[in-house]
Amino acid sequence: MECFEETMLEPVSPTGQFMNSAVLSLSIISVLEIGIPINDMQTMSLLQNVFLPINPRFSSVMVDDINGEKRWKKVEVKVEDHVRVPIFPSGLSIESYDKYFEEYLSMIALERFSENKPLWEVHIVKYPTSNAAGNVIFKLHHALGDGYSLMGALLSCLQRADNPSLPLTFPSLKHSKLESVQSKSMFGVVPLILSSAFNTMLDFNWSFLKSSFLKDDPTPIRSSNDGVQIKPITITTLTFSLDQIKSIKTSLDVTINDVIVGIIFFGTRLYMQEISNESTKSSSTALVLLNTRMLGDYKSIKEMMELPDANTSWGNRFAFLHIAIPKLHQVSNPLDFIYLAQKIIKRKKNSLAVYFIGMLLNIVKKFKGHEGGGRYFYNTLRNASMTISNMIGPVEKMDLANHPITGLYFMVVGTPEVRVAFGTDTQHIDSQKFKLCVQNSFKTILEATKNSYKDKLNY
Repeated sequence: MECFEETMLEPVSPTGQFMNSAVLSLSIISVLEIGIPINDMQTMSLLQNVFLPINPRFSSVMVDDINGEKRWKKVEVKVEDHVRVPIFPSGLSIESYDKYFEEYLSMIALERFSENKPLWEVHIVKYPTSNAAGNVIFKLHHALGDGYSLMGALLSCLQRADNPSLPLTFPSLKHSKLESVQSKSMFGVVPLILSSAFNTMLDFNWSFLKSSFLKDDPTPIRSSNDGVQIKPITITTLTFSLDQIKSIKTSLDVTINDVIVGIIFFGTRLYMQEISNESTKSSSTALVLLNTRMLGDYKSIKEMMELPDANTSWGNRFAFLHIAIPKLHQVSNPLDFIYLAQKIIKRKKNSLAVYFIGMLLNIVKKFKGHEGGGRYFYNTLRNASMTISNMIGPVEKMDLANHPITGLYFMVVGTPEVRVAFGTDTQHIDSQKFKLCVQNSFKTILEATKNSYKDKLNY
């Protein structure tokens, strides 16, 4: 009877097992900035009646079957056991509450989930900060799903502020270049196939070496010490004008993602130069997360749960792209950071290495178990200097249980802005100086874009 029950339990995906191992425990923290004081009871009711039914994994724990494989087991959930309301001193200034909030985020980022409860938490912070009257923090274990899945779940709990009866809408992701490739003749397709094969071989070998042997140099952004994942982090955010980002995108004929990555790369090198001039020549790598779903836009939670198509189904469907951060002496113009980011990302997308890496992880799991896969995943993260990921937010302003949302990491909603969040090692990185360097990077690139446009007109 017990064996029969185990066969009825949903298996945990290999990636989900890697992310919840002895050496690695990855979580996603999402912060909803609320425009009015928070009502606990409305939030609790929403979690019970809307959030929990979205996916059975929110009501399940990981267990081992008789073969040592991880499976999801349904359990009874008490919502109040997953909700925490911190108590700060009363009567403080906004600046003081900003500090308390920052320290609280750092604290919960370090905490591992209990294995006896479903892997999610909600933290209701009722104290005002510079950006909000209160904050609701969702902490979700990455084993539950990737950013695409979990963002979909989170957005399912929200409503449009202007008309709750209408669904949220998102910017459409167009793949015009795919159509041009499909329309190419045989003579045009063959070089693309050969290029893809070469890039696949190159990227797979490079990724394997980076995950196994090659570590980035110790620098002001990468500590040489082990155990960084258990050290305090500082979470700070930065806001850019979306109109200005779009103007850079249009002028340079690149994507918004290329612009953001280029700004971060340039800002990172400026920070390294300011801390230690010698580090500007150091080898540093960023892991850029790529959603492997071939989608034109977001799918609803209902579609993700009901459709068997791998492109739409719930789960962890992403891969890492290893991208070398350009060095300052390699570029003559700040805009080159964006052009280089575009060139590298475009080339790596024309590669099937991510799928071969997935096959490699399955082989590692087969011979070394999920702990061996977790170790490989851990080494991939440890050997690099930084990770970059992004999600597209909805077009409209939103409400959470009749509480207006003024901001949502990753994206500020309802206003023409891009929100970038940084998680930095408190003991190794000066977060405020790093933030200032990225701001200077944005200003410099924006000014260089304007000058480039003037030069074109004069020419």
